[in-house]
Amino acid sequence: MQALIATLFTWALTALGAGAVFLFKKPAGALLDAALGAAAGVMTAASFFSLLAPASELARELGMNETAALLTGFLGGGVLLYAGDRLYERLNRRGSRRAAMLVASVTLHNIPEGLSVGVAFGALAFDIPGASLGAACLLALGIGVQNLPEGMAVSVPLRAEGMSRGRAFAIGQLSGAVEPIAGVAGAAIALAARGALPALLSFAAGAMLYVVVAELIPESRSAGRGELTAAATLAGFALMMALDTAL
Repeated sequence: MQALIATLFTWALTALGAGAVFLFKKPAGALLDAALGAAAGVMTAASFFSLLAPASELARELGMNETAALLTGFLGGGVLLYAGDRLYERLNRRGSRRAAMLVASVTLHNIPEGLSVGVAFGALAFDIPGASLGAACLLALGIGVQNLPEGMAVSVPLRAEGMSRGRAFAIGQLSGAVEPIAGVAGAAIALAARGALPALLSFAAGAMLYVVVAELIPESRSAGRGELTAAATLAGFALMMALDTAL
């Protein structure tokens, strides 16, 4: 239930981003750059403190090969996100059925993000050191913030091509609908297969870091506000680190 609520929140932020189509054609500004930078900091800290560290602890507790479990999951998360990005680029180069292709590619991209949030909440059932409710909520917040530009990335181009605002918004928010499904699935897998948790948590960490490096940081620096991005990223990381160690 917690994973469902959290991923409904991330979907809602996708819809909020898609709603930008009612306000302007090309949203930008220092506030968005700062939000993306802060999300990058939160997600980077969460990748270690809330995902990799608990995965390492649990792998040792279960007598598993710690290096193999963490590397398999971590690289798997990154590779899956990379494959989703390549699919998006390939489909985006083709001219036909643009709306359907945009939704399909962004939806595929959102599946591992929803899984990551679900796994973080599912891990709470086992009282693993480093896995806390606050950390899982902050991870969901980081995913949600980076969903804002994803919603815009679908709805704004469709509006620019002549689609009505209502239809462009509907298609844009639909791209995030898969996250609650993936989130519940991730939590269920985590609850059913404790032995798979080290790899699953590492998978979530790999997916998160890929999103940070490939999307959040470049997008937040697109207007040349490097100092603002750096400050916001440090602030986001510090917040996540402080809350994780304090709680």
